[in-house]
Order: sequence, then C-alpha cells, then structure tokens
Amino acid sequence: MKNGKNKRGKRSRSYNRALHVIARMRRTGQTLTAASRDEHIDPRTVRKYLGTELRGPKLKRKVRPTKADRRRRDMLVPTALGTSPVVIRGSKQASELGRYMAAVGKYLRTGESGPLEKFRGKSIGGYVLITDLDTLGALAQAGALQLDQIYALPESSS
Repeated sequence: MKNGKNKRGKRSRSYNRALHVIARMRRTGQTLTAASRDEHIDPRTVRKYLGTELRGPKLKRKVRPTKADRRRRDMLVPTALGTSPVVIRGSKQASELGRYMAAVGKYLRTGESGPLEKFRGKSIGGYVLITDLDTLGALAQAGALQLDQIYALPESSS
C-alpha cells in the first residue's frame, strides 16, 4: 500500500512543520500568520494539528501559543553508536536537547567543554547524554554526529 505510506509521510511532515510554527511563535513572539509563512505552511493546518496549543480567540489576531506542551516529537539523540531517532515528549525536553546539541557543537568547534558540564548525568528520551569529551571527539571524527539537524525525518515511502 504505497499510497498509504506516502500519505502518512506527508502528514508527519506537516505535523513537524506545525511544531516548528509553534516553536517560532514561542521563541520570537511572531503571530500565527507570520510564523506559518516563514515555515511554509497554512495557518489552518497548524490549527488542525496543534489547535490545543494555541490560546486566545479563534478568529481574532491575538492568538498566542501555550508556554509548553507534551506533544510527541521524533528527534535525533547522540548515542555511543551515533545518532538515534527517539520519541521526545514535550517542548521542554526538546529545548533541552537543542541546548545540549549547541553545547556539543561549541565543544567541537572551539574545544570549550564548560557548557557540556551542566548536562552530565542527564538523560533525554531514555538515553543518557554523552558528556565524555573523548567519546564526542571519536564520534565527530567518525562522522557519526549530526549537529545540523535534530528532528528525525519521516520514513520514506520506498
């Protein structure tokens, strides 16, 4: 059923774009329309998937996102074997993973390990975050770290 797989993949991409719209609204204070335009998705699609994450009048302009959510996100978490797709629950955990990935990137670019210290012993999605500098260096040398992308792509329909 190739057609069904393609439909699920498209739905997943739309859902991820809707999540990006909500995140952009939280981060920059943009309106739903402006954030949707920047993410190339119709505001009605955002309302369809994430309407419960929006507060305010339904038809007026003063719509704003909730402070946090418990929505499911497929994200990439670095492990000892490379990056693994993991289901993350909530915007706070997703933000924490983003801060961790930024700290890893800073360490790999500059050698500064200070920002990694606050992640020692923490886990996200059931995976303990790697803070061992030798392990991170080895993963980077092997090309097993993906720092430019933290959201897992939907499965292809091939």
